[in-house]
Amino acid sequence: MLNSESKQALSKSALRRKREREQRYQTILNAAEPLFARKGYHQTSIESIADTAEVSVGMVYFYFKNKEDLLIHLLDEIGFRLRSLLGAEFEKAGASLKGFELAGKAFFEKFCVPYPDKAVILYRESVGQSDLVETHRKLIFDKLKEDVIGALFRMKENMGFRFQSEVSADVIVISILGIYERIAYQYIIWQERSIDLKKIGQDAVAFLVGGINSLCIMENG
Repeated sequence: MLNSESKQALSKSALRRKREREQRYQTILNAAEPLFARKGYHQTSIESIADTAEVSVGMVYFYFKNKEDLLIHLLDEIGFRLRSLLGAEFEKAGASLKGFELAGKAFFEKFCVPYPDKAVILYRESVGQSDLVETHRKLIFDKLKEDVIGALFRMKENMGFRFQSEVSADVIVISILGIYERIAYQYIIWQERSIDLKKIGQDAVAFLVGGINSLCIMENG
């Protein structure tokens, strides 16, 4: 039987191996991200990903079934990071209209500007791929929509207003997601104007916050 010291040594060894696996997994994702964004998903080979990550091709296939599987994992990670960022920014203002302003600015200033490759993958390289990739992409946007709907109704409860009509909340959500996606595509992918995104984002956020405000009627108003 193993004594306590042996068990502790095995435990530390297992934890170390787990950390190493997680690090290699993340290293491969980090290598694939700029390649997919700058060369394009179809133009990027598993060999080039392995070379950039400084691992063997076999190691890439140990963690991912194929290039599609790698894109899906990367896409899921980007979606999680974006949702976490926007949610945290919204909460800073206590579920208020100011929260939507902070979340909107964060989308441009803390996601698109510092991580343009992530935006390119989310809005371009994951589009028009396999049904499986599209399912994951749709899931991200469905969750984003649920997040914004939830934030709207929390704000409604906190601030004591009603929407102008029964479709106002849905219109607001679709407008927010659609406009932010369109602007990111226009100024990162088409025009490569990331340097202007802070100002562009401020204008977009001001436009949308004004729109939200116009569809919210105070109950005592």
